[in-house]
Amino acid sequence: MNSVALSYNNTALRLPVMSVSSSDEATNGARDNTVAGSALLLLDNRTLDRECLAECLVLHGLGSEVLAFGSVSEWRNNKDLHPPVAAIILNIGGRKVTDPSNTSEITDLVTEFGPTPVVVLSDLDELAQILKALECGVRGYIPSSIGFDICVQAVNLARAGGTFVPASSILSTRQITVAAGEVSRPLGGMFTQRQEEVIRALRRGKANKIIAYELNLRESTVKVHIRNIMKKLKATNRTEVAYKLGDMFPAEIGELEKPGLPQP
Repeated sequence: MNSVALSYNNTALRLPVMSVSSSDEATNGARDNTVAGSALLLLDNRTLDRECLAECLVLHGLGSEVLAFGSVSEWRNNKDLHPPVAAIILNIGGRKVTDPSNTSEITDLVTEFGPTPVVVLSDLDELAQILKALECGVRGYIPSSIGFDICVQAVNLARAGGTFVPASSILSTRQITVAAGEVSRPLGGMFTQRQEEVIRALRRGKANKIIAYELNLRESTVKVHIRNIMKKLKATNRTEVAYKLGDMFPAEIGELEKPGLPQP
């Protein structure tokens, strides 16, 4: 098993690329050329965390030297001693990107190092944090819940010009949104429940007598509901009501796409 050589320079931990066997060279040869030849700058003010992360990134085949510093100011004091930076990982731990101070830190980092990609590593996988980080200009958001192999791929994707976001966070948010939409009424508050029942019948092209029979109402009551619906929608006839409601209510089995409704 290959070992990793460690050498300390002030507060920085510098991890050279591991030597590889001939079988590994064939695999690494397929890697994009942008991965090799320059360093990854890892910023984390927690000494143990950054040193462990730096070593693990190398062990999992990052393919470039890792420079681990507690802050960007520490790196500036030593940057002439190190190779050019190809990408940056900012490990914010449990801090929120949406906090103004953290937002400012990330934005300043992106501005200073642009166009070098900045990737945020965080313990949080909330969509709001991800979107705020992307708004700041980062090229990746890596939650600490993923494995090192994916982390390495995310960094290399950013270096190649792509952007990495965790699909699980986006999909879970979508599921919550869909579930909430199914529970809520389509036009919550705009129409009464009875008016919604009349609307669904209207969209199927049913006449007033049929609507009255199916809903156990008087025909005159159905006409009152229709007039109130037309008033709310500012429609002049039943056909206009159907078309205006086409984009507001979800389609139901048996509804006509373009119902030709009889005039009252």
